[in-house]
Amino acid sequence: MKVKESYVFLEDIRFHAFHGVMEQERMTGGDFIVSLKVKFPFAPSLQSDNVQDTLNYAQLHEIINKEMQTPSNLLEHLAGRIGESIFKQIPQAEEVWMKITKCCPPMGGDMVGAGIEVRLNNDKTAD
Repeated sequence: MKVKESYVFLEDIRFHAFHGVMEQERMTGGDFIVSLKVKFPFAPSLQSDNVQDTLNYAQLHEIINKEMQTPSNLLEHLAGRIGESIFKQIPQAEEVWMKITKCCPPMGGDMVGAGIEVRLNNDKTAD
């Protein structure tokens, strides 16, 4: 059997954080949801059953949690910081797909959320 692509993901992680352009958002904070998928060559773990051969979910969560604690005006900037941290701490990570949703944003409309979605490539693993 040959693995064509492999990913590790975290889905709908909830945070209360202080991101936003408006002063009120940065003072009282708001709720955010982060989903993330990391392309990672974990083929050896299919046979070894060893966590050393894959990407540990807890490590990913720790990286995201740390970056969520540092306020940003823009979700785009936050996503960039998360991506940089993942590629720095997990150099084998080839690509990161990320979705960040700001729940009930203060824009006068009734909605579940607004946000960004981005796909980032690790320059060090690019062909």
